Amino acid sequence: MSKFMLKLALAAMTIPGAAHAQDLGAELQGDMPALMELYRDLHAHPELSFQEVRTSAKLAARMRKLGFEVTEKVGKTGVVSVLRNGEGPTVLLRADMDGLPVVEQTGLPYASKETAVPESGVTTGVMHACGHDTHMTGFIGAAQLLSRHKDKWSGTLVMVLQPAEEAGGGARAMLADGLYTRFPKPDYALAFHDAAAPAPAGTIGYVPGFALANVDSVDIKVKGVGGHGAYPQSTKDPIVIASAIVMRLQTLVSREKSPFEPAVVTVGSFLAGAKHNIISDEAKLQLTVRSYTDESRKQLLDGIARIARGEAIAAGLEGEMLPVVTVKEDFTPATYNSPEFTLELAARFKERFGEDRVFEAEPVMGGEDFSEYRRADPDSIKAMIFWISGTPQPMLEALKKEGKPLPSLHSPFWAPDAEKVIATGAEALAGAAMHLMPSS
Repeated sequence: MSKFMLKLALAAMTIPGAAHAQDLGAELQGDMPALMELYRDLHAHPELSFQEVRTSAKLAARMRKLGFEVTEKVGKTGVVSVLRNGEGPTVLLRADMDGLPVVEQTGLPYASKETAVPESGVTTGVMHACGHDTHMTGFIGAAQLLSRHKDKWSGTLVMVLQPAEEAGGGARAMLADGLYTRFPKPDYALAFHDAAAPAPAGTIGYVPGFALANVDSVDIKVKGVGGHGAYPQSTKDPIVIASAIVMRLQTLVSREKSPFEPAVVTVGSFLAGAKHNIISDEAKLQLTVRSYTDESRKQLLDGIARIARGEAIAAGLEGEMLPVVTVKEDFTPATYNSPEFTLELAARFKERFGEDRVFEAEPVMGGEDFSEYRRADPDSIKAMIFWISGTPQPMLEALKKEGKPLPSLHSPFWAPDAEKVIATGAEALAGAAMHLMPSS
């Protein structure tokens, strides 16, 4: 061995886990060609929420070959794979499977040409516009590493392929179908999500505490008395009433919430009327409402109902003519990363990938039903979801030099640097699981 190589080996031995980290990353490089082939297949064949039949069957077969006990059709199309490896904690790793009703415009040679029929009943193109194909492939990469290195960890590994994250009900469906009773209940839950971030692909971001928001969808049906547009005095115009509701809703955040407590109330749809000279008898509003704590969520939802009722009363309506406010059942709770646990794993990521590739990110008002896994038993389960930038270098350069905006997740143009996301995700998940389940 040369003096240089000896010095490098000795330096690695002084950093906890550094030598093993290098081995794990190097081994993963040999897996990448096959993993990228899997990724391209998943990308070309996306499926909508609760329709992930081909996807779940394909990945379940791979998990069986790796020696896992595999159960399909958990929570409709979910897959649970269990690998028992002696005494120790139980670690749950999760990847989401569903695509989006988006017509792909990336121009990739393996771009999706799939179509499907969502709940709307209208046939649409389907695309992995949120990067769930990278999540699944990184998940398989981690499973391969962990199944090959059972001598390096001790405990129980539960790997969950979840349907319908985009619909907000997949995790809830799996839990309702016995995820924590039919299978080992986890001590720790982990997942990653790709990100369209202004950072090099393969960079890891983490957020202790609240990382993603409560997501509520609210419908408001505003009633009125219709009539001729030339004789408004004989009507109760629901468009005017609904407009007043929209304007008053803005004060929920600006005048009723502390400026230090994040909240969003957005009216995304306003539907009313059909002709120039007819005053409608109804208007419909659709809202998205974002918050972090349960208390903040309740304050916003109660405020929406109060404002809708109050503006209608001010317009002279009462009784059955008052607005109907409906909070949709597909509520996604806020994702809370257990703070000390998150900082512990972030420190391990820095040891593994280097300080320059791991940073503390800002919480966002998007939603993620990974939150359900901790929320089912917050006193005993520690959880963390982390971000991996997938932004290709040419996009970063265009942003820096030309100010060209990055395509966001859910964009028909989102094409991440999949290889870096997958390699980072697989190594991070496997490394974290080994850290949490050390062999005796």
